[in-house]
Amino acid sequence: MRRKYLSSVAVILVIAALFVFLPRVYNNQSFLFNMMLYLALAEGLNIIYGFTGYLPFGYVGFFGAGAYGSAIAITLLHISPYAGVLIGGVAAVVTGIILIPLLRLSGAYFAIANLAASQALYLVVANPSLQNITQGPYGIDLSSIYNANAGYYTMLVVLVFAMLLVAYMKNSDFGLSLLAIKEDQVTASLAGVNVVRARSIAWMLSAFVAGLAGAAFGWFTAVFYPGTVFSLDVSVFTIVFVLFGGIGTVAGPLIGALILYSMYNFIGISTPQYFQLFYGLLIVVLVLFLPDGIASLLQKGKIYVP
Repeated sequence: MRRKYLSSVAVILVIAALFVFLPRVYNNQSFLFNMMLYLALAEGLNIIYGFTGYLPFGYVGFFGAGAYGSAIAITLLHISPYAGVLIGGVAAVVTGIILIPLLRLSGAYFAIANLAASQALYLVVANPSLQNITQGPYGIDLSSIYNANAGYYTMLVVLVFAMLLVAYMKNSDFGLSLLAIKEDQVTASLAGVNVVRARSIAWMLSAFVAGLAGAAFGWFTAVFYPGTVFSLDVSVFTIVFVLFGGIGTVAGPLIGALILYSMYNFIGISTPQYFQLFYGLLIVVLVLFLPDGIASLLQKGKIYVP
């Protein structure tokens, strides 16, 4: 178990070093930032979906809560952007606590209810009557603290944190208890696992990662709108990346995000209509022929995937 954890840490260090080095040879910081953003979100989604089987279609709600929680704290309280990033994570956790009753649902009911909750949060944030707090539909301007390099490396820290968290869960008793719940929560409960508590902790950890990512995104972009940080595309992309790479692993979401986001950047931006068709076909193929993602295919070939 310890050897597997150390191998996961080694992969994480390589990924971190890669994103430190790449800006020196590839002059597209925005692309690299967005790549890290989706990597972090994929790992965050992996915490709740990969270990418990709960698929939140409205995962973007935590991302938006983090972006707005951080931005509001910075503009109204005049705090440091670094503190603002932490507050963004806390804002997402608070949102997750409010939505904990959704965990009583399962399957499609949970997914749809979570999607509805994220859209409700979007409508609250975009409400013109809250313009003095959220700026309503007009967007938030953080240009006074704009620092692309600081935002970039903050996102890198968020990504490393998310990967380390997944690596720990995969190799810990807590992670094993979550997987037991995923397989059969009644049996897990009889074995002494506190199902409600374990599932709630995973839910809030997943929310925390998305909130940190949202806050770092707000800092990096400086100006953003409700329709951007609550866009369902964020949830769809993140879910597809995780499914493609493989749930319940550290490297699976990384594989999915690295391959598919690169394809989107070089193909989807110029011909989005064809890329959307490709994504639709890809989801069908994944569900029918490769439900556990690329990671499962590699593992069948006796290749260890952290």
